[in-house]
Amino acid sequence: MHPSPDRLYELLPLIHRQRDAEQGYPLRALLQVIGEQVDVVEEDIEQLYENWFIETAQDWVVPYIGDLVGYRPVHAAGQPGSTDTAQGRLRNKFLIPRREVANTIRYRRSKGTLALLELLANDVAGWPGRAVEFYRLLSYAQALNHLRLRRGQTTDLRWGEALDRLDGPFEELAHTVDVRRINSARTPGRYNIPSVGIFVWRLKAFPVERSQACCHEEIGPNCFAFSVLCNDTPLYTNPEPEPEPTHIAGEMNLPVPIRRSAFETRKGDYYGEGKSLMVWTGVQRGPAVEVQPVPVERIIPADLSGWQYRPRRGYVALDPVLGRLVFPPGQLPKGVWVSYRYGFSAEMGGGVYSRRLSQPAVQDEPVTYYRVGEHEELDSLERALDRWMHADPRPKHAVIDIIDNGVYSEQPIIVMNEGESLQIRAADGKRPIIYLGDRRKNRPDSFTVTSESGGCLTLDGLLITGRAVHIEGALQEVRIRHCTLVPGWELDSHCEPRRPTEPSLELYRTQAHVYIEHSIVGSIQVYQDEVQADPAHLFVADSIVDATANDLEALGGVDWSIAHVIADIRRSTIIGEVITHAISLGENSIFTGRVRVARSQMGCMRFCYIPPGSRTPRRYNCQSDLAEQAVVADLRQFAAENSLPAPGTAELTAAREGERSRLQPVFNSTRYGTPAYCQLSLNCALEIRTGADDEAEMGAFHDLFQPQREANLRARLEEYTPAGMDAGIIFAS
Repeated sequence: MHPSPDRLYELLPLIHRQRDAEQGYPLRALLQVIGEQVDVVEEDIEQLYENWFIETAQDWVVPYIGDLVGYRPVHAAGQPGSTDTAQGRLRNKFLIPRREVANTIRYRRSKGTLALLELLANDVAGWPGRAVEFYRLLSYAQALNHLRLRRGQTTDLRWGEALDRLDGPFEELAHTVDVRRINSARTPGRYNIPSVGIFVWRLKAFPVERSQACCHEEIGPNCFAFSVLCNDTPLYTNPEPEPEPTHIAGEMNLPVPIRRSAFETRKGDYYGEGKSLMVWTGVQRGPAVEVQPVPVERIIPADLSGWQYRPRRGYVALDPVLGRLVFPPGQLPKGVWVSYRYGFSAEMGGGVYSRRLSQPAVQDEPVTYYRVGEHEELDSLERALDRWMHADPRPKHAVIDIIDNGVYSEQPIIVMNEGESLQIRAADGKRPIIYLGDRRKNRPDSFTVTSESGGCLTLDGLLITGRAVHIEGALQEVRIRHCTLVPGWELDSHCEPRRPTEPSLELYRTQAHVYIEHSIVGSIQVYQDEVQADPAHLFVADSIVDATANDLEALGGVDWSIAHVIADIRRSTIIGEVITHAISLGENSIFTGRVRVARSQMGCMRFCYIPPGSRTPRRYNCQSDLAEQAVVADLRQFAAENSLPAPGTAELTAAREGERSRLQPVFNSTRYGTPAYCQLSLNCALEIRTGADDEAEMGAFHDLFQPQREANLRARLEEYTPAGMDAGIIFAS
């Protein structure tokens, strides 16, 4: 839009403007209205020009440009969604990828080359990949006159590096022939002459920069974990760009876990500033502590599974598989800081990734900002809150920005008033940790927010561990977005929760509307007077609510009573039982524990997995209801077509039980802190993996549209693979 609303008026001769001023500027007002419409027309013309190019075109134009270059959509991935909704536009980005349309002609020119398969995986599905020709790994007798030394070799038990890569995407050892096709829908094979495999990595590697390491004091003051939560976490590679388009990706070009043998062999490629990992230690210099990097030559790759290894003085033992560090017993550091990469499926929870920051929803009112950081004037969250709450006059709207990845060991207590709004948010690309440890002996050490008259609170981009977040009183709205409230409060080395029965979010006598978006939280406990107060409202979207076990309470009241809330749960994974007043809407979600609502006559649940024995509102296209109805109908139809007696009750019951067992959700991991946390397994029933209303997967990772990506990639592999070759997808993560 043009910055000046009077640009047309300024083009008039001065005499006309003087006469218009004498009459009270009626001509100026008219030209301002005309100027607004001119701006609209000019903007539309500019956008029309931008729509000629695939890089700048609007999303709805991409299919039309694809049609001009002969791009063929994959119908197996589903039909395009509505462009009027955000979910529909997001789905269309995966059904018709802009990058694939842009490179269609390039793909056709490169058809039949191995490097093209890697480009297809990245451009079509958004997954980094490595293409492997399996005929190179077949065991056969070579001719002396035509030796091919790069073929697969017979096994030598002394080749530890080769054995470490066995049956993976980087293996070198030879195999006997496998006649099964690699793209078989039943039992695919690999090692055959026409077989080409594309290994793809669905997990992403997220960076953590200059974060505090965690000291395992119960094991020894010289034992540390890379994760600030003290759990074991595999360290991932920081992928390097490939030097040329025809290059086949190696371990350094992909987001893969770092192997011990690889780290030992190429330590300098993984360790250092700007690389996959780095360690700093504090050295006492008089009254101050100086932070110094540990040189690469002082790092000793080691297996620290049992913490047995002790390095000699001046060196540091590092295990990239478990994410552990051990210092010499007589040379303890004055603090340890680390940079590394961890694996996870999506931008969810408190993590180091780019996200859109929440902004104060106020107009024409001043907003006061406070910066918190190690080197800032306000070096703690409590000091920033104290300055805001005791300011005179107290700012009505405040934002506290935490600008580093530090650990803040404190117990904030926030008291809000009517009309006030407060946001505590991490800077973009940062993940501050609020540790609620033991501090006060005569009362709980939770993160407490109270109000007697109102107020709105937003928590954005934080990781809160050690205790629960306690919301109490007459707050109007609480938003928790891109945060992690650690399930079970804290983790041990094996990612097991230390307090599995404790809630991570407590709603105590509050009518606040609670919104949980793109977050990971533990169980939610509600204490509300069912007689004197209306039910509160809880909205959960694109999140994980983890009670740490299916038979524990994910949402409920005190002592397993009913949570007096009306829940709205969309595209989320709920681990544990849900006991609530009502569910207004449950959509595209997975409930691993039983659901029990007090008012089943209100609300609806659609395209969800609900365990048997649940009491819910009316259901629409939910599992395992659909599968049970289908198997009963098939049995009756088979009996009718073959003139057999109708199936009895026992036979129908057995069929239903079989379907219920088959349709139980299967996750690669249900422990927070592991890379594959809440990721649906490839062995999970197809009705769950494609059971959402738009044929995506149910649960928290719905918006990744994994089935659509896979269908698109399979179709393109068939299109661009040479005749006589079989190409298949192998999921490496």
